[in-house]
This record gives sequence, C-alpha cells and structure tokens, in this order.
Amino acid sequence: MFTFETWQAFIDQRYGPTDQARGPAKTFLWLMEEVGELAEALARLERGEEVQALLSEEFADVLAWLTTLANITGIDLNAAVTSKYIEDGGPKGVK
Repeated sequence: MFTFETWQAFIDQRYGPTDQARGPAKTFLWLMEEVGELAEALARLERGEEVQALLSEEFADVLAWLTTLANITGIDLNAAVTSKYIEDGGPKGVK
C-alpha cells in the first residue's frame, strides 16, 4: 500500500546520496522544470488533446521531485500534510 512514509523511504533509498549531493537549490530547479512539463501537458489537455498518460507521468515526476526536496530538507511529508490539512479540521478559508 502506498503511503507518504513508504514513498519517502523509497525515494531516499533509491536517490538519496545523489539528491543530497545536488542540494536544495538545484533540486528546486529540477522540480520547477517538472512543473513546467506538467503545465505543458495541461495546456495540451485544454486544447483537447488526449494526454492522460502524459499527465499521469508528469504528476508522478512532480511528486517525486517534491518528495526529493522534502527528503533533503528533513521534512516528513506525512507529518506536514497531517498537521496542515487533517488535524483541527484543516486550513480555514477557500483554496
């Protein structure tokens, strides 16, 4: 079963040393590149193209790079999401 904990551990085991060596600033740039690729896929969707497979890949890439950034900055994604969105009824206001 997928959990943030198992996902973060998987990413760390597979890419940890390389990610640590790259550091947060360069990792953030990689994340932004992947967000750009997701934006391009979403634009294609808006134009009516069939891009579900591409969107799936790009969402996965963004999640992987976001997880990498969390790992190398010491953020536990499960704790962060639980604290912000689950506990105490979640954030107030409109998203």
